[in-house]
Amino acid sequence: MSEQHPYRATISSIPEGTPRPLWSVMIPNYNSANYLRQTLKSVLDQDLGPDIMQIEVIDDHSTKDDPKAVVEELGRGRVVFYQQPQNVGFIKNFETCLQRARGQLIHQLHGDDCVRDGFYRKMQQVFEQNPAIGAAFCRHIYMDLHGDWQTISRLEKPESGVLSNWLEQIATGQRIATPSIVVRRSVYEQLAGFDRRIVCYGEDWEMWVRIAARYPVAYEPEPLAVYRFKPIKSLDPKRIQQIMQDMRMASEIIQSYLPNYLPQSTAAKLLNKARENYAFWPVEKTSQLLSKGDIRIGLELFNEVLKCSKSSTTFGKATFKLLKYQFPHTLS
Repeated sequence: MSEQHPYRATISSIPEGTPRPLWSVMIPNYNSANYLRQTLKSVLDQDLGPDIMQIEVIDDHSTKDDPKAVVEELGRGRVVFYQQPQNVGFIKNFETCLQRARGQLIHQLHGDDCVRDGFYRKMQQVFEQNPAIGAAFCRHIYMDLHGDWQTISRLEKPESGVLSNWLEQIATGQRIATPSIVVRRSVYEQLAGFDRRIVCYGEDWEMWVRIAARYPVAYEPEPLAVYRFKPIKSLDPKRIQQIMQDMRMASEIIQSYLPNYLPQSTAAKLLNKARENYAFWPVEKTSQLLSKGDIRIGLELFNEVLKCSKSSTTFGKATFKLLKYQFPHTLS
């Protein structure tokens, strides 16, 4: 039974007698029908059959395209299509995915991402070889909007197996792409869903930290998942500001429980590191705004940097970066 929490959906256990496949591949989607075709094909090419694998597309009431037509064309009755009666937002759409999942292992695959051949076979082996784990993830590839590969995630461990000191590592910042991770449904039943206080960014990081605090996590070094990176418009200050606020919120949520699993001093050090990591991300955007004369908005974003991390290190490095951007020849 899920822990009761005012900002997280309860994920009820499956009633006895309900058919339970091993896999639930749940595909949250919103206005991504042009990418959904590739996503579905990557799953259907590895289809293990309806008794072993549940496949559903959960659409958050798309308005710009027709995901149902794509599901009907490719799925041919094999893939269930569920559409929200109205747009509920991505967190609640994720909740629907978890609540509708009947499998023992849940793979939440965004409607614009995909998996490579062997994902389900290899990840199943990881769970079979490590029965105590609550989740497992593989290395992932970043692709652009056109589907071209750009880079690959860091190597966490050279061989497959349970990660050591994983909580300390994931607490310093996001290192997992959602399409690369598989979580036992029983874990979501115990820990509940994603946190609704987070508006648009960081809800996954908080969840992976929450899982790592309570369960062993395993890793597969082969890059079997592909994450479609959607760059933020270069000068979208409101979006950047919201992301910064979300990361601050996520770190505050993590701070509320991390000392229950780590020494207080260690937890504080890790979260300070996370805040510093995220504080530097918008500095270049801030510099661009200032150089274009958007002083007010630029300073608002700089204020978000300092709200995220008030350390002298953050202030000094951020200030130097801003000045270097404004006076590149003087400070080079």
